[in-house]
Amino acid sequence: MNPSTIEILASVLFGIAVIHTFCVKRFATWAHHSPPDSVRQHLLHFLAETEVVFGLWAAALFMGIAVVQKSVMAAVDYIDGLNFTEPKFVFVIMVVAATRPVVKLAEAVIALAARALPLREGVAFYVAALILGPLLGSFITEPAAMTLLALVLKRRYFDQGISVRLAYATLGLLFVNVSIGGTLTHFAAPPVLMVAAKWNWDLAFMFTNFGWRAASACTVSGLLVAWFFRKELSQIKPVPAGGAGVPVWLTTIHLVALGLVVAFAHHPDVFFGVFVLFLGLITATREHQDALKLREGLLVGFFLAGLVTLGSLQAYWLKPLIQSLNGSALFYGATCLTALTDNAALTYLGTLVEGISDELKYALVAGAVTGGGLTVIANAPNPAGVGILHSAKVFNGEGISPLGLLLGALFPTAVAILFFWILH
Repeated sequence: MNPSTIEILASVLFGIAVIHTFCVKRFATWAHHSPPDSVRQHLLHFLAETEVVFGLWAAALFMGIAVVQKSVMAAVDYIDGLNFTEPKFVFVIMVVAATRPVVKLAEAVIALAARALPLREGVAFYVAALILGPLLGSFITEPAAMTLLALVLKRRYFDQGISVRLAYATLGLLFVNVSIGGTLTHFAAPPVLMVAAKWNWDLAFMFTNFGWRAASACTVSGLLVAWFFRKELSQIKPVPAGGAGVPVWLTTIHLVALGLVVAFAHHPDVFFGVFVLFLGLITATREHQDALKLREGLLVGFFLAGLVTLGSLQAYWLKPLIQSLNGSALFYGATCLTALTDNAALTYLGTLVEGISDELKYALVAGAVTGGGLTVIANAPNPAGVGILHSAKVFNGEGISPLGLLLGALFPTAVAILFFWILH
């Protein structure tokens, strides 16, 4: 390795951003103990927003590049050379998926599946949501699945006085299952999307090598977590769906819009055009709509854009590391590294390694999706889930603890390791 000054600066700032991510709850606590409406309180609240972290330190990198290169245009050229399609897509898909017609339909589908289970409603809906919901991400994309599930679970569980233990166990289960649940297809999970075309992984390959493992892991971890918390879940009373009914024709149009955004996921100019037309539809049918999740979507997009800005300069140490590992070491290494960097960035670096064997290809991607629930930065949809759930009643206004998320994700991650590697 012979890193440049800018690469070293980017790594230092990336490390600071990771540490900052684990300190957001501490900033929130300090904010609550600050004088009301003071500059200090507002600044600490800003620093406590998980979605702000990487964008904030990416801005520091921008200024650092300008100083090192003695040119603002050098920093501008660096930003212009990056691909921000994924942050744009996640912003749009999150806003579209979080609308009342789509959420009501998703909740109805989950409720229908839950009624087929011989369990109490609180347990049955939980099982259906956290097994079926993540697997639907293979078709509607992981960010959309995360958005829908976070909204439904927030209303049905996180805002209903559940224990902190159940909250973090559910959060970890949600993040891990969404990360692996998108691998039934070759276009829905960001880490798979990065390699599918380069390595010729099609739908048949994904289902044969990843899909059944993902479905099995989601089912086993979902059932076991539900069984462990069965007493508490059984006591949760059904929550009536909020808002008035939605006409079938409007739900159909929303699904068409969602489908078009997914279909043109790699063409931001096209899916933004669809999005603008969609906003017009929302205005015309406001009596059937809830407030759009624009703020949440923008914050998540900002987070991912910051991750792209900082993460793109980490190749100098990640690429040699990937090249130096064998199958098992690469799988477990990717699982751990994913906790510190976006799993899509990790698999993208794998495509730059020439002559990588089929075993190593599998180990890299399997490890990347297995570790996708350990932290908020591990998988692109995770910030969307945090953005929706951080304000839930169970967290008492202090936001989501990164350590709590990590501990909650350990069990479903272990189940994923079992199916994706030990039984491989």
